[in-house]
Amino acid sequence: MPAANFKDYYSILGVSKTASADEVKKKFRKLALKYHPDRNPGDAKAEAKFKEISEAYEVLGDSDKRAKYDQFGSYWQQTGTTNSARGYSASSPNVDLGGFDFSQYGNFEDFINELLGRFSTPGTSTSTSTSPNSSYGYGSSRSDRTNSQARTAGFEDFSTANNSNGDREANISLSFSEAFRGTARRLRMGTETIDVRIPPGAKSGSKIRIRGKGQYNIYSKQQGDLYLKVELEPHSFFQFEGDNLICEVPIAPDEAVLGTSIEVPTPDGTITMKIPAGIRHGQTLRLRGKGWSLPKGGRSDQLVKVAIAIPQDLTDQEREYYQKIKAQRTKDPRSHLKGIFL
Repeated sequence: MPAANFKDYYSILGVSKTASADEVKKKFRKLALKYHPDRNPGDAKAEAKFKEISEAYEVLGDSDKRAKYDQFGSYWQQTGTTNSARGYSASSPNVDLGGFDFSQYGNFEDFINELLGRFSTPGTSTSTSTSPNSSYGYGSSRSDRTNSQARTAGFEDFSTANNSNGDREANISLSFSEAFRGTARRLRMGTETIDVRIPPGAKSGSKIRIRGKGQYNIYSKQQGDLYLKVELEPHSFFQFEGDNLICEVPIAPDEAVLGTSIEVPTPDGTITMKIPAGIRHGQTLRLRGKGWSLPKGGRSDQLVKVAIAIPQDLTDQEREYYQKIKAQRTKDPRSHLKGIFL
């Protein structure tokens, strides 16, 4: 791994590698007061510096994290300089890693994300293990209920952002089925594992607050909160229109003319819906109380948009019947367009 990928937290805080815990804390507080966003409003460089020193202190201020970081630093010095062309492909026999295999991490960011309980950008982890003992720590195999399987709860991949209050925000991706019914997820935050219940009715943009699972605020001396921001995976049939679900159902020309009853999928299963005679292409019918779960209880509506499907491969008999209908037609559907010009 290139040296630029490794962050020297000792240099960032301006302390030696032998600095005591009190020395580390004292230096951090001094820098935090200097670069805190409240003291530097609108200063992007100060904000970036504050985040950098906060990350450094989060590692060096914890004895266990500091020990692992020091071990990783030794590992990087051995492999990063002698094997820079091939990265972290193998650990060096001359480095005491405390029985821990650092070669599982693709880069420094992967290592530090897991050490701090942060979550990598969705889709970047190659792990698909759902076991709490997974060596990589997070990632889950996923399947949708449309494939007759429920997604397996496991360690998730998140993209996080922090603010000066110690609150942390992360994205969580859910299938329509999980969001509609509610689900449970297990998250790893450093050495801590927490189980989170996602209530029914979450939508893209919904936020779920988990108290006391953010970062430590040096001013309030309290732990911030973790906010999970929901992102729904696209569904092949359902979409949102406000709080309602909307879907499109094809019908044949004769069904549009004569009216019929059709089977329509809903979140609860298939139901029978009446199509009135003479319905137009694009017209929307409403199934009351068959839509999305609402956070305060009840259900929104499901809107069914009708699409008249024109047959492409007609049999000779079908074509003959359509020709007879054409010959017998008494009304011109474009008569109202006559006389229109600029």
